[in-house]
Amino acid sequence: MGKPEIGFIGLGLMGAAMVNRLLDQGYALTITANRSRPNIDAAVARGAAEVGTAREVAETSDIVMLCMDTSTSVEARMRGADGVIAGLRKDAVVIDFGTSLPGSTRNLGAEVAVAGGHYLDAPLGRTPSHAKDGLLNIMAAGDKVVFDRVETVLKDLGENVFHLGALGSGHTIKLLNNFFGMTVANAMAEAFAMADVAEVDRKKVYDVMAAGPLHSGMMDFVKAYGVDNDPNKLEFAIKNAAKDVGYYATMAKDAGVNSIMSKGPLEALTLARDAGRGDDMVSQMVDFFADRFKT
Repeated sequence: MGKPEIGFIGLGLMGAAMVNRLLDQGYALTITANRSRPNIDAAVARGAAEVGTAREVAETSDIVMLCMDTSTSVEARMRGADGVIAGLRKDAVVIDFGTSLPGSTRNLGAEVAVAGGHYLDAPLGRTPSHAKDGLLNIMAAGDKVVFDRVETVLKDLGENVFHLGALGSGHTIKLLNNFFGMTVANAMAEAFAMADVAEVDRKKVYDVMAAGPLHSGMMDFVKAYGVDNDPNKLEFAIKNAAKDVGYYATMAKDAGVNSIMSKGPLEALTLARDAGRGDDMVSQMVDFFADRFKT
C-alpha cells in the first residue's frame, strides 16, 4: 500500500519543521495558510499543494494534522462551513498535535465521529530542531485501533511515540508535563534573580544546585540564559508557556479542584507576557524577575 495523503494546518515553527520532515519522507501534502506566507511558500516550493480552506485540506487527505497555538484556533479550523469536519473523508483520521484543553478535544472527537472520521490528540515534546529530523516525543491518545493505523506515520515524525489511553489523555499528560516544567523554570529564574539581590554569583548558585538531586534539564535550559546569555536552548515563548499553565489551571478547575502550585508560575508568566515579554523565551524570565526585584 502507498503512503497516506496528508493534510497539514498550522505551519509555525514546529508545524513547518514537521511538514519538511514529511516531505523528506515522501508524503504527498496539502496545506493551507494560517497567518504568514514564508513557511507556506517554502513548503509549496518543495512540492506541497496549497488550497484555500481547511475543508479543502480535509477533502484531499486520509490524515489531517493540526499544529495550532490554542484550542480556540483548533476549533475554528475544525468547525464551520469551511472547516475540516465539513470536508472530512469517510474513515479519515484527524490528529491535533498542539497543546489543547482536554475537554475541547473530547468534544471535537465526538463531532468528528458523527462525521464518519476519527480523532486523536498527539501533543509534542522537544523542539522544531528535533522535528526536522523526526526525533519528536509524541504523546498520542484515542482509539487504539486508529492509533495503530497511523503509528507508522507518527514514527516518521517521532523518536518516542506513546499511546496514552482514551481521547484527551495526551493533552492531559502534556499539560501536567508543561505545568511541572514551567514551575521549575520559573523557580530557577527567580533563584538567579534572587542571587543578584543577595549579591552572590549566579554560576556558583547553579554549580551547587546542579551537584545535587535538584539538577534537571530544565535547570540547564534556564542556566543557559541566566549564566551563559543563550536564550535559545529552550525554544518556548513566554506567551505559550502562559497559555499552557493557564490551560492546566482550567483543567484543574473543570475537574473541581483548586490548583495551588500553578498560581505562582501562571501569575509570573502572565505578568511577563502582558508587560510585552510574550515573544521572549521562557529562560528570559530571569530578566523579568531581576527587573521586578529592582523596583
